[in-house]
Amino acid sequence: MRAVTLGLILVSLLTFVGGQLCFKSAADEPGEVPGPPPAPPQRRAVVFGAGIVCMTVSFFVNLHLLQQLDLSFLFPFQGLSVLIVTVGASLFLRERLTVPLVIGTLLITVGVMLVSAS
Repeated sequence: MRAVTLGLILVSLLTFVGGQLCFKSAADEPGEVPGPPPAPPQRRAVVFGAGIVCMTVSFFVNLHLLQQLDLSFLFPFQGLSVLIVTVGASLFLRERLTVPLVIGTLLITVGVMLVSAS
């Protein structure tokens, strides 16, 4: 695999995760979740827009990758998004990681990799 292809897979994965985190951050209502107080409405609109941009970039990079690679090769990388979203939510949104959440995340990630390896 070429370095450019690996870089595009990374861009696709990180922009997808960034979009998910932006959408969650923009959707939080005051007092709804523990952690930092939600941003004012104007900032939430900017964060939501950033989420749209991230997801759009992810979509088009993913389309390009699907033209070059087999889905069975690309899919395991996308399965990592569950793990990265969980870690990102903990780091950036200050969501609490519980033992069942960590176990579930690891089971999903390992399951996707096992299915794609068969």
